[in-house]
Amino acid sequence: MAINKVVNSGGMSHGAMRNVLEYILKEEKTSEGLCEINGPYSGIEPHYDQICQDWVAEKKAWNKDSGRMYAHNIISFHKDEDITPEQVLDIARNFSDKFFHGHQYVIAVHQDREHLHAHIVTNTVSFLDGRKLHQSRHDLQEQKDYTNGLCKQMGLTVAEKGKHFDGSRRVIEDISLWDKDKYKMLSMHAEKSFIADCFMALMDVTDKCTGKEEFISAMEDRGWNVKWEDNRKHIVYENGKGEKVRDTNLEKTFTGLAATKEALINEFKRNAAKEARIERAGANDRELEEYYAEVRNAISGADDALKNEGTDQRTGKQPIPVKKREIRKGTVPEDAGDGEEEESSSFITERGTEEDRGRERAPGEEMSRPRHRHRL
Repeated sequence: MAINKVVNSGGMSHGAMRNVLEYILKEEKTSEGLCEINGPYSGIEPHYDQICQDWVAEKKAWNKDSGRMYAHNIISFHKDEDITPEQVLDIARNFSDKFFHGHQYVIAVHQDREHLHAHIVTNTVSFLDGRKLHQSRHDLQEQKDYTNGLCKQMGLTVAEKGKHFDGSRRVIEDISLWDKDKYKMLSMHAEKSFIADCFMALMDVTDKCTGKEEFISAMEDRGWNVKWEDNRKHIVYENGKGEKVRDTNLEKTFTGLAATKEALINEFKRNAAKEARIERAGANDRELEEYYAEVRNAISGADDALKNEGTDQRTGKQPIPVKKREIRKGTVPEDAGDGEEEESSSFITERGTEEDRGRERAPGEEMSRPRHRHRL
């Protein structure tokens, strides 16, 4: 099951862009070096500082060096999902080709957590036509749907709203996802209608109880006496004013509400099972949220305590070591044809002439450098 999340943290300065590139390319997070650089890149060895400089140069070439500098997507997979790091890279690559075509972007697959996840950081200015990348709410939903489609094609679990990885529901009933405006209206008028007040009490306590006695006590705290007798078919709810309402009347008035004996007992069982699943499913959700918070902190420069000794003389920051790999422009390494591909082999295409690299390009000028990928 893939969770597609957009990290909206800062992103309005060159420093923020450099920080996020530095973070996603940390060697301890990309243990197998499953990273890709897409689009014009002037470096030989992949390095976050050089990537940032190239992206800034691209922005300046189109006179669009302001506003949001980059987009940051994270595609995360549940820790129990049967997926390999290479498959995660494939999904991230297909996703990026679909939504960020014509933009420079970096994909990095992180394996430092129980759940595999891919970071995609994208230059907001297109190197093809200089257009700025904008993502609406509709676009974000389309991205989630497309990611689910990729997962389905690969036989992976597809995320369903309101459900955990194992298919169990996150909420007690569809009533919990009911129209928010109606819920708000009822909460405002609960004092005027004892039926609405009983409904609100049930909504507040039902998903928290795992047994009959706990439920009755919780309803009493809300001002409602619950007459639940084994020899009677129905439950009767009565407030301090003596106003009564039967369970079946409540369920007829509020579709999906659990108010009868059978419905409540089923809810208690689900709640008990939900508590038992917290360590297995809920813990993963918490881990994801903690990870997103870590990412935001790292991007904003709050991760200084993790830095080791030694700094980059150009920037005053520590360079991230990158594994040395033999790269020959426009050619395949000599050792790549022996039938056994070595980890160090890479292939990139020529980015353009030396003259192209040493000058800024005017917007609209035809480029001699084709799009290419640079594999770490």
